[in-house]
Amino acid sequence: MITLIGKDLAKKGNEFIFYGSVDECENCRFKASCVDSLEKNRKYKIIDVRDNEQKCPVHAENTVIPVEVDRSNITLLSSSKSIFEGSTFSYESADCDEECEYYDYCFPEGLVDGDKCIVLKNHGKHKGECKKGYKLNKLTLGFVI
Repeated sequence: MITLIGKDLAKKGNEFIFYGSVDECENCRFKASCVDSLEKNRKYKIIDVRDNEQKCPVHAENTVIPVEVDRSNITLLSSSKSIFEGSTFSYESADCDEECEYYDYCFPEGLVDGDKCIVLKNHGKHKGECKKGYKLNKLTLGFVI
């Protein structure tokens, strides 16, 4: 999908989380091709950068560039025993209220309950110790869209 991003951020391989548009976007003539194509709270990766520049008062340098993006892969710590590479599942967040050092991996940004995911890589047992006693595996997930 094509969107617009600030010139200083438009680098192939960069990742970003779209937190939503700002008021200035509402009447912008580029809104449909910029923010309307993105889902709020999703993580994206820039896979190609185009040459065309446009003026934008929101971004640094007042310039945006068209980029092609895909949803980023997500790293997740999971206690599920039935997950293996290539398996698909609907994500449900863990039943945990601990704010520990692994919180961002157990509840990664860009992943929402009900998302259909595919396990791209099972990195095996996580070396850290879970405060709840869960045995955690480190996974790299893609999305089934």
